[in-house]
Parts: sequence; C-alpha cells; structure tokens
Amino acid sequence: MRLPPTTTALLWALGIGFLLQMFGGDAMVRFFALWPLGQYTAGVSAEGDIITVGFLPWQVLSYAFLHGGFGHLFFNGLALYMFGAPLEMTWGRQRFLTYFLVCVAGAGLIQLLVATSGVTGQGIYPTIGASGGVFGLLLAYGMLFPNQRVMLLIPPIPMKARTFVIVFGAIELLLGVFSSNSGIAHFAHLGGMLFGWLMIRYWRGQPPFKPRGPRLVR
Repeated sequence: MRLPPTTTALLWALGIGFLLQMFGGDAMVRFFALWPLGQYTAGVSAEGDIITVGFLPWQVLSYAFLHGGFGHLFFNGLALYMFGAPLEMTWGRQRFLTYFLVCVAGAGLIQLLVATSGVTGQGIYPTIGASGGVFGLLLAYGMLFPNQRVMLLIPPIPMKARTFVIVFGAIELLLGVFSSNSGIAHFAHLGGMLFGWLMIRYWRGQPPFKPRGPRLVR
C-alpha cells in the first residue's frame, strides 16, 4: 500500500525529530519537550550558569516529535502507518492533519494539567512522544471502521477495531489511576482519545455540539 502524503510527512517528521534529539541532546528536551507550568532549575552549565526548564507554548505540539528511544519511536511510527493511512485516505490531507494535531495538542493539555498538579507524584519531568496523537488515531479508526479486524502484537490476538479501542482505553484508564509512577503518560493517551472523540463529534454535528447541516462526516 502506497502511503498518502500527510502520513508520509508525519513519519518523516518523527524520524527527523528523533535524529535532532540525538544530536541536540539536552537542549532539545529542554526547549521542545512538554514541561509543567512554571520555571524549574535543571542544573548548572560548565560556565556556572543556572539552567532552567519550564513550559513554552509550542511544547504542546513539539513534544510529540521527540521520543524516549528507538523502540518508543518504532511503535508510534508503526501505529501511525497502520491507522493513519486509511484515515487520511478517508478524510483527505487537511482534515487528517487537523485531527492528528488536535489530538496531540489535546493530549498535551491533559498531561500539562496532570503534571502541573503533581497528582502522579513523579515530581518535575518532561513528556515526549506522539502516543497521544496515535491514541487519537486509534479511536478514530475504531469509530470509522468498527468491524475491521486488527491484530494485537503482544499477544497476537485478532479482534474488531471497536473492541480494540475499548480494551486499550480501559487499560490506559486503569494504568493511569493505579500506576501513576510508571513513567508513562497514560492520561495524555486518554487525552488524545478524548479530543479525537470530540473532534469527530464536532464534524458530525453531534452532541455536545450543534448540528452542522445535512452533510454526514465519517
């Protein structure tokens, strides 16, 4: 299957972001990862200057293009390939890109609230990775193609896309509540799904949004 252009561009962007992160080191994380609100001391430079980190507006999008390692990048890229391509071919370039970025930003906002509030008990830490956007794509795939068969990787169990979404959503909710110290941004994943659901409901003119006319949107 030939990948549509926006999915291809996003995969390239994830790869380039990872390379820049490898060569840019701490500076990339300091300026482009998602940090909680406020300014915090990260250390002291070789020249004796205090290094601070903190939230900057563009981080609600830029954090998605950094990753914690090749495995993190690979699985997010694989999910983008699997679920992004059919969604883009259904929606078109502009709608697909809008949806993905809304899910990324929504996941970032939810994570920002969680991290800033300190409810996870993990202290001050950055959030990186496209998983929030990927979980939004997963939700959309389950809503648009509910009876399509998908295969879990571990364990290799086939199931309907709708069931796949429900299972993963429930797992993320449980892990977010009971495994707050896991180092994984489970609430960001849920935030991506929430904002994706709201985006689709908005396009369809379904509650809590007003009807948008007779046109139906998948």
